[in-house]
Amino acid sequence: MNTIAIQYCFRLPDNSSEDFKLELNPNNLELTGNIPQSLPAWTRLYFHQCPHCPLDVLTDPYCPLAANIVNIVQKFDGLISYDKIRVDVITQERRISQHTTAQTGISSMMGLVIATCGCPHTAYFKAMGRFHLPLASNEETIFRATSMYLLAQYFLKMEGQHADLELEGLTKIYQNMQIVNVAIANRLRSTSMSDSSINAIIILDNYAKSLPYAIEKSLENLRHLFLPFLT
Repeated sequence: MNTIAIQYCFRLPDNSSEDFKLELNPNNLELTGNIPQSLPAWTRLYFHQCPHCPLDVLTDPYCPLAANIVNIVQKFDGLISYDKIRVDVITQERRISQHTTAQTGISSMMGLVIATCGCPHTAYFKAMGRFHLPLASNEETIFRATSMYLLAQYFLKMEGQHADLELEGLTKIYQNMQIVNVAIANRLRSTSMSDSSINAIIILDNYAKSLPYAIEKSLENLRHLFLPFLT
């Protein structure tokens, strides 16, 4: 089976490097081979478990999201959020490089990991993980998330089901993600010696909080991009 590989290469302030090769199963778009054999206690499902988590500790002893970010948290534990780093992201199609802060680079990679980790609440973002846009801006994320959701509604409509063109379901998805982000941040606060991983989650949470507002107030700002369709 040929996996979908996305590689993140970090050049740190001391000129050392940390490389992560993330591989997605092409059938279910979930990470494969990313979970360490030995997992710390803070990855247990019951530890700061999300209040809306549908998993059961009897069948899923570990939180899939927490288990998949262990390597990231451990390797960047001594890094400060605003440390300047260089990030190179390599896919089969292209290579993207950027000089940025630790929290921004880590947040971009965590966004991909969270989307493809196997958590039921993040499964909706698998398509965005498959077509990952590294280091995306808030505006780019809003555009991609709404486009993804509306394409899903097209497929629902083609199957004779109700299509949610008001994006109410997308708002609910992001509201659930805010709960997930708080729980994960609480896990990290209990174990991390530095703030880079925690602030990476906070950046993702800011996206989660801004999207429901954008649906309600700001999508009109994108209307001019579609004038050829509207005329």
